[in-house]
Amino acid sequence: MTGLFLDGDGWISCAAGHQHWGRHGAAGLLLRATDHAGTPHVLLQRRAFWTHHGNTWGLPGGARASWETPEQAALRELREEVALGVDEVAVSHIHDDDHGGWSYWTVIATIPAPATATPSSRETAEMRWVPASEVDRLALHPGFAATWPKLSG
Repeated sequence: MTGLFLDGDGWISCAAGHQHWGRHGAAGLLLRATDHAGTPHVLLQRRAFWTHHGNTWGLPGGARASWETPEQAALRELREEVALGVDEVAVSHIHDDDHGGWSYWTVIATIPAPATATPSSRETAEMRWVPASEVDRLALHPGFAATWPKLSG
C-alpha cells in the first residue's frame, strides 16, 4: 500500500534463537471455501523463487505493523499479494503460533465458494485453491507445514 508506514519489516530472533521476518510478528490468511461438490478447499500461495523459502506453498501473509491487529495485517497482506474475486471474507478465529517473543498469527476465514485468485505482487508466483485433503502433498513452507496439522482439523 503506497504511503502506508509499515514499521514491522525486518528480521528478529525468537527465544529459541531462530530468525523470523516481522519485527512485531507476522500474520497470514487461511481462506477456506467449499466447492459445488461439497469438497473443502483452502487458498494457497506459491512463493516466488527469490523469496525466503521460495517455491514453497503457504498462506498470503507477512510482517505485522506495530499498530495492526493480526486480522488487519492478514487482510492487508491478502490485498497486497492476491487479486481475489470477493469483497469480504468472514473471519472465524485466529491461531497464535507463539515462538517466544515472536508470533505468527493465522487468521482463519471463509467465503461461500472458491473465487478467482491471481497473483498481484512479485512475491507471489501462483495462487491455487487446493482441496484440504491434498495440502500436505505439496512442498509447503516449513512454518506452514508445522502448523497445518493444527489448522486442518
